[in-house]
Amino acid sequence: MRGATRAKWAVWVMVVVALAAAGCGGGRSVGKGGAVRASWGDPQNPLEPANTNEVQGGKVLDMIFRGLKRYDPKTGEAVDVIADRIETEDQQHFTVTIKDGWSFSNGEKVTAHSFVDAWNYGAAIGNEQKNASFFQYIDGYDKVHPDSGSPSAKTLSGLAVKDDRTFTVKLNQKFSTWPDTLGYAAFSPLPKAFFDDHDGWVKKPIGNGPYTVRSYDKGTVMRLAKWDAYPGPDKARNNGVELRVYTDNNTAYTDLQAGNLDLADDIPAQQLRNVKADLGDRYINQPAGIVQTLAFPMYDKGWSKSGMAKVRKGLSMAINREQITDEIFQKTRVPATDWTSPVLRAEGGYKPGLCGSACSYDPARAKRLIAEGGGLPGGKVTVTSNVDTGSHRVWMDAVCNSINNVLDSEKACTVNPIGTFADFRNKLGGHQMTGPFRAGWQMDYPLIQDFLQPLYYTDASSNDGKFSDPEFDRLVDKANGESDKAKAVSDFQDAEKVLADQMPVIPLWYQNGSAGYSESIGNVALNQFSVPVYNEIKVN
Repeated sequence: MRGATRAKWAVWVMVVVALAAAGCGGGRSVGKGGAVRASWGDPQNPLEPANTNEVQGGKVLDMIFRGLKRYDPKTGEAVDVIADRIETEDQQHFTVTIKDGWSFSNGEKVTAHSFVDAWNYGAAIGNEQKNASFFQYIDGYDKVHPDSGSPSAKTLSGLAVKDDRTFTVKLNQKFSTWPDTLGYAAFSPLPKAFFDDHDGWVKKPIGNGPYTVRSYDKGTVMRLAKWDAYPGPDKARNNGVELRVYTDNNTAYTDLQAGNLDLADDIPAQQLRNVKADLGDRYINQPAGIVQTLAFPMYDKGWSKSGMAKVRKGLSMAINREQITDEIFQKTRVPATDWTSPVLRAEGGYKPGLCGSACSYDPARAKRLIAEGGGLPGGKVTVTSNVDTGSHRVWMDAVCNSINNVLDSEKACTVNPIGTFADFRNKLGGHQMTGPFRAGWQMDYPLIQDFLQPLYYTDASSNDGKFSDPEFDRLVDKANGESDKAKAVSDFQDAEKVLADQMPVIPLWYQNGSAGYSESIGNVALNQFSVPVYNEIKVN
């Protein structure tokens, strides 16, 4: 039986889906040091910091903006950039002092107003910013962004400018690690030009980072140039970056091999068997702050009724993670044993094995637990994901194959592929799922809190399965109020134990960042978010 299963997976790995590429080929830009030619995808929304919550747009924001803090590309540590100091005595009231000497690329000085005005804009419900929820911990958020009805305030009462270099923040709850969230792009400062001519700014964003946007031809390429007057210590070591749009990562990989592209940061699953031979030391495969999971629709009575925790655990035990990550992903994934990521390291909250036996492949116990819990709702389970990116159809078929082998039925688990990510997200937002669905998470900032609270706290912004547990919420609140980081981490891990007991979400695997680059460039690295550190790349 197992031999047959491996054979099927080997065939799936060899499948290549042919899609048309929107961008390809082309010569190198002329200029001192040249420009880095990198694969990319059009961002979902205009590049407003508080309205960008996906990877492609985030790549650009990381090049054109610098905030109070930045996450060290190697360690993930939140280090001060524009912040001179952030002080608190009670973990709820903070005083932020910024450094002098920073400006935007249009010459405008970066001041305390640059941050406060940007955060008020991001939080206001009328501006429809996708990252508005990142400001939810600031006092007055419920007034500017109510759950229903019209706002009763225009600005956050918890923000106050004291002078050009100082502003204060009052949170609506204790949150000891809040300063470490401030490296996220949503907290970037904005120049007056953003508010004076918003349409013009959106067409050509003005930031304060090491690069400026020269041009953007949607569907083809965005060109960024090195900003020579950038005041920060992490100046660009190349002349610029050309982000070339591809709709198929196989085409990007082909262009990389042909010398028409310098950097591809999404190696196709179909090429993983060959990439080391193709690129040698120019292939990067390293841990990233990404975990892939299967979430259950806890709003569906079939999955939330009494006894179903056993069924959910049983399904988790029926998934042969090690075989899937070895055969399909060629060890670019690692079987998950908790709900966070190894990049957090022990001091940051990662604790291998916290999921317990529920994350171990155990066919006999899996079958027994599913039966004891009352069986699969309706006699079967349907796994859902979008299939327009990544290798989601491949691994979903493999997961179902594993479950079916355990339950001795070819029809116990089936796959419901959804054509596009947009359609998939619309169904999640409309709470239309009737079975487990893909719920991958790439960290916003390297804190254990980010892997738990936004996803599993009652009514949290990314709690698509609508899981709710009073004890989990209590432990998260307790962790946020701890001034000692070690105690906070311990409380968060106790909250994870609630997930292990209830299993509203099945951890599948930790995802590595992967990339390949040409002989034309050097000093290439990925940060903890699996994003290339563009400013460090040198053109040979």
